[in-house]
Amino acid sequence: MKAETDWLRGCATALVTPFTADGSIDEPSLRALIEYQITNAVRLLVPCGTTGESATLTEEEDQRVIRITIEQSRGRARIIAGTGSNSTAAAIEYSQAARALGADAILSVSPYYNKPTQDGLDAHFRAVAEAVRDVPVVIYNVPGRTSSNIAAATTLRLAREVDNIVAIKEASGDLAQIMAILRDRPANFRVLSGDDSLTLALLALGADGLISVASNEAPALMSRLTTLGLDGKWDEARTLHFRLLPLMEANFIESSPGPVKAALALMKIIGENFRLPLVPVQQRTRERLREILGELHLLEETTHVSA
Repeated sequence: MKAETDWLRGCATALVTPFTADGSIDEPSLRALIEYQITNAVRLLVPCGTTGESATLTEEEDQRVIRITIEQSRGRARIIAGTGSNSTAAAIEYSQAARALGADAILSVSPYYNKPTQDGLDAHFRAVAEAVRDVPVVIYNVPGRTSSNIAAATTLRLAREVDNIVAIKEASGDLAQIMAILRDRPANFRVLSGDDSLTLALLALGADGLISVASNEAPALMSRLTTLGLDGKWDEARTLHFRLLPLMEANFIESSPGPVKAALALMKIIGENFRLPLVPVQQRTRERLREILGELHLLEETTHVSA
């Protein structure tokens, strides 16, 4: 029997990981960002994903970020912890650690660099799910980052045969593939958009929500967009989608999470600090972000955000 997934719906934020100037985790800023999300209607938080620069976090830091997110949320939001790795053994270890910390679910990305076959992807996700059988697993397909695509047939096989694989975050941009999953998925298997700009289209096709980058900056607006789509209020949703589209696009002018961190720094929520090989965005990108944030009235609203 599929794990219960009624709560896995709506707008989730793929949290950035704030760093201090010396590169350490900026806990006060992380707590402030989490508080900003929750007070602006986000009820699903995703620490330690791609947007959280998880590739540069040590295992200890990874667990610390997840722990802080759970602590600061205080039951007001569900936590989907990023626990992916291109090593199946490491992904299992990270997933078990997230379970021990109290995460509500895990987000497991397709193994990167290895370029596994579909049989390899199937075996990988089965092994992770088997290791945390009492935890819902969201698989994550993002070929632009991993160089391996989880085919619709593979996703559907896992959805049908593994009880705790309950959802997919789809960021392939392949509408035909995503529609095949939406059409043939079993009951209670959730499909979440992994691309902000495709969210409205996927909601119209029957998707259940998204895991968003733009909701770091605009949680209330992205939550509203998702709710309007889920409620079938298409005219209002379309208007809001086009209002938010410049921000969605600007977040990827340079490698993510560069622009979103620059925007959050302009909003005075975090500092614009990265770990190499990521570096601060170019000034023209920062100015474009300032312009968009101003148009969305997001600069003046967050000056006094605190944990």
